[in-house]
Amino acid sequence: MKWNIKANKKYPWLVVALLWLVALLNYMDRQMLATMRPSMQVDIVELQWATSFGQLMAIFLWIYGFMSPVAGVVADKTSRKWMIVGSLFVWSAVTFSMGYATNFQQLYALRAIMGVSEAFYIPAGLSLIADYHKGPSRSLAIGIHMTGIYAGQALGGFGATIAHAYTWHTTFHTLGLAGIVYALVLLLLLYDKEQLPEENQEVNTKRSSLFGGLKVLFSNFSFWVILLYFTVPSLPGWAIKNWLPTLFADKLQIPMAEAGPIATVSTAASSFLGVLLGGLLSDRWVKIRLKGRIFTGVIGLLLMVPALFLLATGSTLLHVLAAAICFGVGFGMFDANNMPILCQFVSSKHRATAYGLMNMMGVFFGAYITDFLGKSVDEGSLDKSFAMLAIMLLLVCFLQLLLLRPRVDDFED
Repeated sequence: MKWNIKANKKYPWLVVALLWLVALLNYMDRQMLATMRPSMQVDIVELQWATSFGQLMAIFLWIYGFMSPVAGVVADKTSRKWMIVGSLFVWSAVTFSMGYATNFQQLYALRAIMGVSEAFYIPAGLSLIADYHKGPSRSLAIGIHMTGIYAGQALGGFGATIAHAYTWHTTFHTLGLAGIVYALVLLLLLYDKEQLPEENQEVNTKRSSLFGGLKVLFSNFSFWVILLYFTVPSLPGWAIKNWLPTLFADKLQIPMAEAGPIATVSTAASSFLGVLLGGLLSDRWVKIRLKGRIFTGVIGLLLMVPALFLLATGSTLLHVLAAAICFGVGFGMFDANNMPILCQFVSSKHRATAYGLMNMMGVFFGAYITDFLGKSVDEGSLDKSFAMLAIMLLLVCFLQLLLLRPRVDDFED
């Protein structure tokens, strides 16, 4: 397959394109369940209760979180290509199998398995892109990859629409089969960076041990700050992903088949814009000031603060749409710069492990807030819960600006 690697300058962007589709499938497969509840609860009665649905969403997050550091360690020591391909294949097979579920227990078990398989993608995918894209293109490349996540989130919002037109079983079968086929495509087109024949590189066999890598990270004060900076915004981030369609349906008094697409498309489209804007701004700003990537991420978080308050207090389509768009742009700017900021303080030998730990903490907070908001729905206080999330973002912005002081844009020890 020399045609896809002979132009070495272009192949890093092909990697982004290939992984963009993986990111899309990653989020579409997990997100569409959030809007398909009305269709599924006809056959699976436990889903009639928001608390049960919150538990179903949360088990994915708990398992996903526990497995993320494991996935990061494995990605730093083995083939990222095979991790990505294997992860995609397994979670797609799980998605396909969900179409055959007949009770809540089966769905619960399948969501747990999906949590394991999907956890292995992000640390491997982002670290592979970071290796291929040094300095001037890193934030933009990761930002473009993140647009695949938002595209998947938006398309996942149409799960209820497709299920209404056909069946929820057909929706799961179709998406699962598409992922299985694409995993086979990646086998032919995706390469680990070390495996590019023209570079004649060998796999680095001098990587540190598991506990040695964790010791390096945990002795790095900047990593702790980045860990906090990544974790806190995960609260509103997962709240928006899992409960915004419900908030839209309740506030606007419209069916979920309409609220789902409106909620997910508005946030995903604006996040799409945000990651591109954040990537371009960060890559240019870092040439002038090394703290430019940090400044860009903080701007994104500051945009999310008024958006959360407006989501809590707004009651018209204009209000909630404006809030969702503002949140999406801000979260996109923040999201595009997490790995680039990490690269300023952590070497390439430990980045997948570091991002796996970050993912674990972010997802644990996401599991908590997903379960908590499920109870808020049943109690009729979802809007107030959204408002409480904004204050924590202000504190983490202050700490990020005060404590992170990068000396280089691409740290290597």
